[in-house]
Amino acid sequence: AWLVAVLLNLHPDLTAGLFAGALTSTPALAAAVERLPPDSQVAVGYGVAYPFGVLGVIIFAELAPRLLIGKWTSSQGDAEQSVEPARIARQLVRIQNPRVVQKRLREVRVLKNSNCQVSRVVKDGRLTPIPADFQLQIGDEVLIIGAKANLEEVVEVLGEGISFDGYVLDVERQRRRVIVTSKAITGKSLEELHLLSKFGVTISRIQRHDVEFVPRASDRIQLGDAVTAVGEVEGLERFVAFAGHRERTFDETDLISLSVGLILGILLGSVEFQFDGNSLSLGMAGGPLLVGLLFGHLGNFGFLVGHMPRAARLLLSEVGLSLFLMQAGSQAGKSFLSTISDHGLLLCVGAMMIVVVPLIVGIVAGRYLFRMDILELCGGVCGAMTSTPGLGAISAKVDSGVPTASYSAVYPLALMIVTILTPILLSLLQ
Repeated sequence: AWLVAVLLNLHPDLTAGLFAGALTSTPALAAAVERLPPDSQVAVGYGVAYPFGVLGVIIFAELAPRLLIGKWTSSQGDAEQSVEPARIARQLVRIQNPRVVQKRLREVRVLKNSNCQVSRVVKDGRLTPIPADFQLQIGDEVLIIGAKANLEEVVEVLGEGISFDGYVLDVERQRRRVIVTSKAITGKSLEELHLLSKFGVTISRIQRHDVEFVPRASDRIQLGDAVTAVGEVEGLERFVAFAGHRERTFDETDLISLSVGLILGILLGSVEFQFDGNSLSLGMAGGPLLVGLLFGHLGNFGFLVGHMPRAARLLLSEVGLSLFLMQAGSQAGKSFLSTISDHGLLLCVGAMMIVVVPLIVGIVAGRYLFRMDILELCGGVCGAMTSTPGLGAISAKVDSGVPTASYSAVYPLALMIVTILTPILLSLLQ
């Protein structure tokens, strides 16, 4: 972006707008608007570059498999294998390993270290919840639920997998979905809670935000988690009371946590760092963004909760984005036509350069320097370009979760870096 401004002799505010638009980054636009006067042309540059940013990455998603060595299908096997842990499956296992005899489930290392839980045992021809004093014996038939990729290893250690056709699970009385609100359970791992010995209850799944997974013994329960508990009726009722079950918590937005998070973000964004006479701050976009990332990672921090329901997130996102773009567009509208008439073709050329050059660098470095898988590379490049439409184009072509996982790993860091680089870009050009 800096090179485009120098070569094409563009104004700093237009360049910042091109930079934010080419990367389809609204936080970067907000960071630029904050540092520029109200009559700046940053929104004009953003509006010109945004379509190139969207279409450029989508075209990349279409062309990448043809330009690179190999096709989508060449890495499909590895791709499916790497996302397999996210798939939850059940397997009935007959215990045959003498080394696990008379051991409690928490003492079996392969169960402790994998995303698998033993939820039921066959007694008198019925699948019943694991009792509190249960110890493994040769010939026991236990039902294991867990990440599909880990089940095979667990079965090999314990014995042999058998079919559980004909068995009926009593999900009405022996399974409950519990929303955790009690401080006695939040922040503690399943290993620390000893739920089986205390209540005769096994946690077979946890739903956190939009993700459902089978927990390991070391996984910690967070406020607002929806846990699936398996046990006898009496033990389940006692566990429900212990966990502080309140159904509304999963769908509630903690306005106090939201307000405190915004205040902390604003304070963090107001801190200025001095470098060789130049000042740099995260701004009103970067500060709240960084605090949001930290809260989302921690889950809860004291009385502050990082959980926000999907509906609330979408509403705040859409309303905030619409109001911001309306305000920025209103300020830039009066100079839009004159700016386009003066720099129209140059702005388009600059936008294309800012889109295409990072894509080429990302492809070459990822494929030939780091030897990345094609699906992983494409998802990572879309994340680095903060392009959700590009990810959608890739996901529509392949039945794999690898691009999404790669995108998710890169996107938060890319969004943070772009937001920080925007004021640096303005400082270099002014």
